[in-house]
Amino acid sequence: MNILDHQVLLDLFHSNFGFFTASTFLLAFILTWYFIPKVLWVSQEKRLVTEINHRSSHTLKVPAFGGVAFFVVLILIICLLQSLRTSFTGNHLIIGLTLLFMAGLKDDLVISTAKLKLVSQVFAAGFIIFSPELHLESLNGFLGIGNLPLIAGYILKLFIVVALINAYNLIDGIDGLASIAGIVICSVFSFVFFTVKEPYYVLISISVVGILAAFLRFNFSNSRRKIFMGDGGSLIIGFIIAFLSLKILVMKHSPEMMAEGFMPENRPLFLLSVLFLPVFDTLRVMIIRLRNGKSPFEADRNHLHHVMLDNKMSHVQASMSLGFINLGVVGVYILAGPYLNSMLLSGLMLVGFVFMALVFETLKKRAEYYKEHITLRPNGVRIKLRKVLRAASIY
Repeated sequence: MNILDHQVLLDLFHSNFGFFTASTFLLAFILTWYFIPKVLWVSQEKRLVTEINHRSSHTLKVPAFGGVAFFVVLILIICLLQSLRTSFTGNHLIIGLTLLFMAGLKDDLVISTAKLKLVSQVFAAGFIIFSPELHLESLNGFLGIGNLPLIAGYILKLFIVVALINAYNLIDGIDGLASIAGIVICSVFSFVFFTVKEPYYVLISISVVGILAAFLRFNFSNSRRKIFMGDGGSLIIGFIIAFLSLKILVMKHSPEMMAEGFMPENRPLFLLSVLFLPVFDTLRVMIIRLRNGKSPFEADRNHLHHVMLDNKMSHVQASMSLGFINLGVVGVYILAGPYLNSMLLSGLMLVGFVFMALVFETLKKRAEYYKEHITLRPNGVRIKLRKVLRAASIY
């Protein structure tokens, strides 16, 4: 029996989809676990490491080429899935991933211009927004919007792809955050695709979960085995997330989802809840920069993860906390979505976004206060501490 034979794979795919899904996850996990040490060795031998600057949240020079392993594993798995012949989007994905990987790798090696990265994103997006499987013709009544003109559908899809690629790239600022966000997002997507019987998209989603789960072990390491995903990794994972988001948006009405109370008009809001972390973080920092009279694209330390680090959280604590916040937002949507129309649910989510913005603004001011009154006056702190210890008779 030839396990790579089309009919053999197809029979296994249809007869035991659970086993096939678990095998795909394990394949992605094991291949990533195998390739990353190889990438690390080459990076260290050639001294290809990230330089430390004033915005860096790390103190060691670390290779930023996890995306090399991501790219190889994704291409291998997509090629394998193409043999099932259940979807024609695999070829489009491969081309788009290749364009973005090359742009990201160049940036990791010698720094690319923003223009080059934007052009590569637009070209990569072109290979999926024109796919027949991702044809967007209606928003199903979201905020009263029904059918869309053809050109409007293409423009909206292009905006979504480019925006999500960049939003995901922007949250890759501390150890584990981009990986945990990607795991949360793709896990939710895989569950939705499983519910509506879209097996090909389940496997793509679960492959990303497997890749990122394996990568976390190395990203959280404090030894020479530490590695970052780099732009080469964040751009291609962001591209896959954008691809899956488009599929969610264009899906036909599903009796399975309707049975769970998910109204078609609320689908954009469902996407917004799943993508909360990258979308909210990007919108928040851009609003802050504009409010401060700066360019919305100017780098600073206003991201959510910077606020949490400034409040003395570790990288693991900050990344896990933000991941649970994202899951909490999805949970709120699941509880409220079946009972509210798109107008009311949009209002609820807007209130939630404003509330979270106020919470993080308070945390940021708290961190700035302690930095000013404690960090800059350590001698006074030590004197006060000695007085307290004397009073407790343990000095």
